[in-house]
Amino acid sequence: MNIYEVGNAVRVRRLSLGLTQLRLAKLAGLSRQTVQQLEAGTIADLSFGRVVNLLGVLGLSFAPPAIKAREKKRGLWMAAKNASVSYRGELTSEQLQQALASGQVPANHTSQLLHFLDETPLQVVVMAVEETAHLEAVPPARIWGGVAQLARQLDSTRSDLWL
Repeated sequence: MNIYEVGNAVRVRRLSLGLTQLRLAKLAGLSRQTVQQLEAGTIADLSFGRVVNLLGVLGLSFAPPAIKAREKKRGLWMAAKNASVSYRGELTSEQLQQALASGQVPANHTSQLLHFLDETPLQVVVMAVEETAHLEAVPPARIWGGVAQLARQLDSTRSDLWL
């Protein structure tokens, strides 16, 4: 596998998730220019660790990039459990799905949604967005809009990732 093939897999997966190059770059801790150059196959140098991190955010493995393992995971359930771990009231996967789809905070779950936005591992957030888009039969970009709306409403500390 060469850098062109990796870049192509990244582009295809990014588009299927409704991510812009800028949002993916933020999620992976890279510059937009780096993502653009990787996708174009023109990047001069990118460390293995950075490639592995980028692929991890997208739910791809390195050899060869694939989403088979991701498809078996329950992203909404994992994200809801993570968001509820320190709180008395549990945020269900259905409530999280509705919040992501609508951009509205479910009653009595402000803390859990803020935890989801600020503390949930980015790979789990991406899985939850992807699963919500699939269940709602809408493009993932629309769900990312709901995430951004929630981040604005709740003043997320990681709002730069979501807006």
